[in-house]
Amino acid sequence: MSKYRNIFFSVIAFTVLLVTPSLASSAPLVPIPNLNIGVEAATEPKDVALSLQILLTMTVLTLAPSILIMMTSFTRIIVVLSFLRSALATQQMPPNQVLVGLALFLTFFTMSPYLDQANQNGLQPYLAGTVSQETAMTEVLKPMRQFMFKQTRENDLALFVNLTEGPRPNSPEDVPTTTLIPSFIISELKTAFQIGFLIYIPFIVVDMVVASTLMSMGMMMVPPVMISLPFKLLLFILVDGWHLIVLSLIHSFH
Repeated sequence: MSKYRNIFFSVIAFTVLLVTPSLASSAPLVPIPNLNIGVEAATEPKDVALSLQILLTMTVLTLAPSILIMMTSFTRIIVVLSFLRSALATQQMPPNQVLVGLALFLTFFTMSPYLDQANQNGLQPYLAGTVSQETAMTEVLKPMRQFMFKQTRENDLALFVNLTEGPRPNSPEDVPTTTLIPSFIISELKTAFQIGFLIYIPFIVVDMVVASTLMSMGMMMVPPVMISLPFKLLLFILVDGWHLIVLSLIHSFH
């Protein structure tokens, strides 16, 4: 991570060095190129193929963040955190930006061994020119497939293998990635819902106790949620809830 941080700061410093002289004087030191984008009719088959390749590349780049997120631990983490906020009944607290940011950093933490392996075995050799693009893609996918196989249930994987109506795989290496990814996603959703159910139990008990107390006191018009919310927050603070939730999420991937 320190290496990536150094590269990031180096890029920023280089950009600042380029921009600062142009701002200080009226005449820019770095020439600004003139870009012309036009649309012309394709006259040869290779032009059509190139246009389709560009369209496909732009589509993949647009969906790349979603594809990468669904192949990591982000799905389970963000669903569990959403269940926690619903169980506390705190409306929009914490805000969505905080929950998504926390989920992203927890994803980086849990996926760091696999990302480092993909970087060392696939990306860096490809950037150095020692391996081809196909080999680099295979090496990058290996640790990601290893992670997904560890978190995927056998019955979920069997579901999509049977739906493909193709030859049965004899080993994990024979399972296509397009079959593994949806199996992994529904397994993650099931695990997240199981954790969410366990999160709801203590808060439901608090709601039931508060509602019963208000009914016994004849306070029918008082919303139970208004009274139970401080008690649920107090319970969550006393048991160090954020520590327990994060600890349970991290251990659920091992």
